[in-house]
Amino acid sequence: MSSRWMIVLLSLLAFGTAAIGDSVEDPLKFVKSTADQVLVEVSSRKDELSADPGKIYELVDQVILPRFDFVRMSQLVLGKYWRRATPEQKQAFVREFRELLIRTYATALLNYSGQDIVYLPVRAGKDVRKVTVNTQVREVGAPAIPVDYRLWRSDDGWKVYDVSIDNISLVSNYRSSFASQIRRYKLDGLIAKLQKLNQRGG
Repeated sequence: MSSRWMIVLLSLLAFGTAAIGDSVEDPLKFVKSTADQVLVEVSSRKDELSADPGKIYELVDQVILPRFDFVRMSQLVLGKYWRRATPEQKQAFVREFRELLIRTYATALLNYSGQDIVYLPVRAGKDVRKVTVNTQVREVGAPAIPVDYRLWRSDDGWKVYDVSIDNISLVSNYRSSFASQIRRYKLDGLIAKLQKLNQRGG
C-alpha cells in the first residue's frame, strides 16, 4: 500500500468508542473529539509504541476496530464472490481481512509524525442512515489530501464501511486487487495467501 494511503489511514484513528446520538452532525463531533485524544496519545507514547509493537496492535484493536463493519466491508470488497462463498469461506475471509487491516493501521501509527486533520461538513443523502464525513490530512510542504469516510448507522451506532482518497475508495482498491487474485487462485487461494501474509507480520 502506498505512503499516501498510509497517511490517510492515520485519520481512521478518529473512530473510537465515544457515545453517539441521533443527530446527523454527531459523526463529525465523534470523529474530531476521538481523533484529537488518540493522536495526542500516539504522539506522547511514540518511543514506547515503537519499542513494543504489541501495544500498537492493542490500541488499534481497542480503539479503531469496534467502529468498523468488517462484514459489510468484506461483502463490498468481494462483490459477486461473496455471494458465491460458503459460510465457512465468508468467516475465514472476514477474519483474515480484519487482521490485514489491523497490521496496516499499526504500521500507519508508527509512521505518524504530526500530520493535521481538518474536518469539513458532513454530507448526508436521502438515506439518513448513511453519511459521509469529509476531512483533509495536511502536512507541511505537501498538498492537502482529501479523505471521505462513509458510515452507516447500525443498531449499535455508526460504523465505518469505506474510506476514499481523491475519489479512490479503500473498498474499490482492495476489490480490484482481490478479484485478480481470486481469478488466479480461487477464493480459498486468496484466503490462504492472506493468512500467510498475516502470520509473517505483513
